[in-house]
Amino acid sequence: MIELIKDSWLFMRERKKFWLAPIIIVLMLLGGLIVIAQGSAVAPFIYTLF
Repeated sequence: MIELIKDSWLFMRERKKFWLAPIIIVLMLLGGLIVIAQGSAVAPFIYTLF
């Protein structure tokens, strides 16, 4: 996992694609939110957001 993040950062830095960073961060946060909420009582409320 760390190697994937490191490779992504090196790609963005080398090709000057820093605009990709916010997109990747938001996607990771949304994915983490879905995984965490999957087994909790808050899940029905989170799924209504999507």
